[in-house]
Amino acid sequence: MTAASDASSEPTALIRRAYARQAAAGDNPVWIHRVPEAEALAAAGALPAGGLPLRGLPFAVKDNIDVAGMPTTAACPAFAYAPDRSATAVQKLLDAGAICVGKTNLDQFATGLAGVRSPYGACRNAYDPDYISGGSSSGSALAVALGLAEFALGTDTAGSGRVPAAFNNLVGLKPTRGLVSTAGVVPACRTLDCVSVFARTCAQALAALEAMQGFDPADPYSRSGVPVGIADRNLRVAVPASLEFFGDAEYAKLFARALDRLGGARVPVDFAPFAAVQKLLYDGPWLAERTAQLEKFMAERAQDMHPVTRAVIAGGSRFSAIDAFRAQYRLAALRREAEAIWQSADLLVVPGAPTIYRRAEVEADPVALNARLGFYTNFVNLLDLAAITVPAGFRPDGLPFGITLIGPAFSDRALAALGARFLGEAPIATAPATVRLAVVGAHLSGMALNRQLVERSARLVRAAKTSAAYRLYDLADGRPGLVRTGDGHGACIEVEVWDMPLAGFGSFVAQIPPPLGIGTLELEDGERVKGFVCEAYAVAGKQDITASGGWRNHVKSK
Repeated sequence: MTAASDASSEPTALIRRAYARQAAAGDNPVWIHRVPEAEALAAAGALPAGGLPLRGLPFAVKDNIDVAGMPTTAACPAFAYAPDRSATAVQKLLDAGAICVGKTNLDQFATGLAGVRSPYGACRNAYDPDYISGGSSSGSALAVALGLAEFALGTDTAGSGRVPAAFNNLVGLKPTRGLVSTAGVVPACRTLDCVSVFARTCAQALAALEAMQGFDPADPYSRSGVPVGIADRNLRVAVPASLEFFGDAEYAKLFARALDRLGGARVPVDFAPFAAVQKLLYDGPWLAERTAQLEKFMAERAQDMHPVTRAVIAGGSRFSAIDAFRAQYRLAALRREAEAIWQSADLLVVPGAPTIYRRAEVEADPVALNARLGFYTNFVNLLDLAAITVPAGFRPDGLPFGITLIGPAFSDRALAALGARFLGEAPIATAPATVRLAVVGAHLSGMALNRQLVERSARLVRAAKTSAAYRLYDLADGRPGLVRTGDGHGACIEVEVWDMPLAGFGSFVAQIPPPLGIGTLELEDGERVKGFVCEAYAVAGKQDITASGGWRNHVKSK
């Protein structure tokens, strides 16, 4: 997703191109707040010459995600507030060189899958304005589909980052829960919410994800995990044994063709556990989580809400704490049933949506038809799964169709790689680019700064020792100093070797104060890795602790 080096891909040219395409939107209500072109151009012009993975790429943000300097409305003007800072995910994209060009329309309070529940207007499909755009991240999907942004952020609780992708011929990447911080996101169901990405390619979506991901102490649901792979060969593809398209024969044909194109060994699975989970989301007490988030606002300003949104969210008040616990027990049992799929298959493939409706049809029956759209999406976050929706053809009437690839938590990159292969994109490595790093002091497992590795999704590879060419000193400030000797009087020092995603390496190095830095260490077995080194001047007069064999031993002996 890095901008090409030719002049047409320079940041200011990318911004001008995005704004020039605004006419393509016509009166489609994509935006709630648009950054003035001059302001976006100034931000692009201020970027450094290189080194930023998303340099100059214009992106849009769903308006339930904070961007400093713009109001957050969640598509409810009476709810609007001015955030002091950008959401963690947005700030990471800005730090990676991307340029925010505006806040996009959505189903109010991210409640809906059609894109019609907004006082700012009902969004229209990019391919046929009589049809729905999908929601709740309607404006974000349209911003990308119409060329107004290179990529866009949505949120996904029940399918809001996938259904609009399927309806507008886009990639919609729904990350593992907690992989991207939701600090600065207006909650829908806080325990399930994910920040999602819309893009035109899997590589674009993955680049944005990898710029955003990482542990965030400001989000109590943030977490890290070891990436999960999917077999490149002998792929086993789980498919529901019984499929539901609500009478849409053309979507059924497109799904069958997509499965043939994907290849692999087909594994029919009972969809009943997944269907039972998806019903829990709106027919069970998880609806009460939406009510809990807006209880105070509804008590004071319910009349200012969209009537359908108000009715849906108010319905959560009928559930009790007893209902909530019973549903938790039911979910745990269903999750155990669903987990069995991974014994016989590498991924689950379902339609992005079972069908698509005209806007007038949804307006006439807003709840029942909206519920149908989530048939293949509502269960994913409750079961802690990762998913990516990719384009998979068009109906004869020109409306897009998409399929969704679903895998276990932390299979995000592997799913993106498989999606890229399906779309005929350049191959994506199934494992992220990493830096092998040796740590010697407070970054060791269980010690004070180890969180800086965990926050960046680094993975412990092994315990090891340096070659016998180093001496270790106590710098008397809670840190050791490792110095390579040239006199043959060194020793082997204990270290830990970690693999850190390249996307997080720069920010990690930036946190290291002098006299320490990152150099190249030689390990006892001859492997050379990046690691902590200390400038020689700093150890003068400091305690030589080489005999301890390592920092952990020295700390224990104090």
